[in-house]
Amino acid sequence: MKTGIFKALRQSLAGKVPCATVTDTETGQQCLYVGSECIGDLVVPDIALATVSQMIQTDSSGVLENTSLFVRVYGPPFRMIIVGAVHIAQALAPMAQSAGYEVTIIDPREAFASAERLADIAVLSDWPDEGMVKLKPDIRTAVVTLTHDPKLDDPALEQALKSDAFYIGSLGSRRTHGKRLERLRESGFTDADLSRIHGPAGLDIKAKSPAEIAVSILAQVVATRRQAQV
Repeated sequence: MKTGIFKALRQSLAGKVPCATVTDTETGQQCLYVGSECIGDLVVPDIALATVSQMIQTDSSGVLENTSLFVRVYGPPFRMIIVGAVHIAQALAPMAQSAGYEVTIIDPREAFASAERLADIAVLSDWPDEGMVKLKPDIRTAVVTLTHDPKLDDPALEQALKSDAFYIGSLGSRRTHGKRLERLRESGFTDADLSRIHGPAGLDIKAKSPAEIAVSILAQVVATRRQAQV
């Protein structure tokens, strides 16, 4: 790896910016793809860069089909922001951590967000909209709202919809979700925007207990991240 690429890679990793090296295994030429820029002596066609960008989003390294280009993806841990320190959050947070996600729970209600209930989990006691602004969800972030309370869920969803979060999910019945969408439309969001929200959050596995619901949500997050057909 040439010095310029190495320095740019170190800078990206220090800044927690997702990126990828692209190496031509026949010529040895290489570049670092970060943001929308290629750094290095390898010229990569735009159509191939679109695939590289998708690989960064899904955290998938490998050889580009029908080419001699090997892509190695680098990135910070995927994150999960959970709004609502409820029983399901107590089950979902450690499961997500085990799956490699960096988890933060937002809940301004101190009785819910106590250290006794959420050991080893990062907690923000801000109001959800303020907490979301601080955390800056990006393409490697999943956002899940669990409170059933429009005062808490809606501001978080509004911030999530303004972000590039790869997954947005909100707990609640279909009737509750319908009312939620009506409120968000009144706030100016389009049907295309609202189609990003998985509501009710989670795969339909007939889950009942908090732990089962947490499994269904995490499975949907993983499936979305991996672009699985489920």
